[in-house]
Amino acid sequence: MFHWFIDRRRKKLAQAPFPYLWEDIIRRNVAHYCMLEDAERVQLRALIKVFIAEKNWEGAGGLELTDEIRVTISAQACLLILGLSHNYYRNIESIIVYPSTVVPPQRNPGFFENRFAPIEQEHPIIGQAFQQGPLIIVWDAALLGGRHPESGHNVIYHEFAHKLDMLDGAADGTPPLRDRTEYRDWVLTCSREYLRLKDDTEKGKKSFLDAYGATSEAEFFAVATEQFFDQPRLMIEQAPDLYRVLKEYYRQDPSERAYRNNCTGGS
Repeated sequence: MFHWFIDRRRKKLAQAPFPYLWEDIIRRNVAHYCMLEDAERVQLRALIKVFIAEKNWEGAGGLELTDEIRVTISAQACLLILGLSHNYYRNIESIIVYPSTVVPPQRNPGFFENRFAPIEQEHPIIGQAFQQGPLIIVWDAALLGGRHPESGHNVIYHEFAHKLDMLDGAADGTPPLRDRTEYRDWVLTCSREYLRLKDDTEKGKKSFLDAYGATSEAEFFAVATEQFFDQPRLMIEQAPDLYRVLKEYYRQDPSERAYRNNCTGGS
């Protein structure tokens, strides 16, 4: 009965008209939106409406939450699950948004909670994900990443990739996959590329991936997700197998979208 109620509520939200001001926000702040096909935009707008309604949003550090903040963050988060079987990031209840780079307050983990983030609390951050607890996002970084995918850095993709990774209960760089064949291919490919990045980083050799991905397998997946969506052609050139397994996981092909790039088209 409870699931029926949730499904009914979500269907009602998804079918409601999409505010035209929200559409304007996405077109201004999320460059990938213009690369989607019309059917994908319709699907993304439906996801955004449900996602915004179901999550608890909190402004911190003096930030007053606006529709622009919620919609911009939600559009980028929901882009990741556009091709996935999902439950609207069921492992996220609250999203805390700071205005700019922040040193978050000391937080005591719950008794059963495994702390995920390797970042020390006293260090400035632009985003942070926990196995349990809120997801922290810095607004100016979220806006910059959404508007400028050419940078290859996107805090929304990074932190929400962590939450996809955590869906199976562990932050280990391997999100829930579909079958043994996909797991085998994933482990073989991602382990090889992770070790290559670690070796390049230790030698001071520049890689197409951010060196932060060498911190752990979990960070590798998050960094690779940023690269996959924002600089897909570079990933295909440098690590075609890595692009392939991410394409199979996300069920999306950002490289093909980049070639199509119909930003001047209608919705």
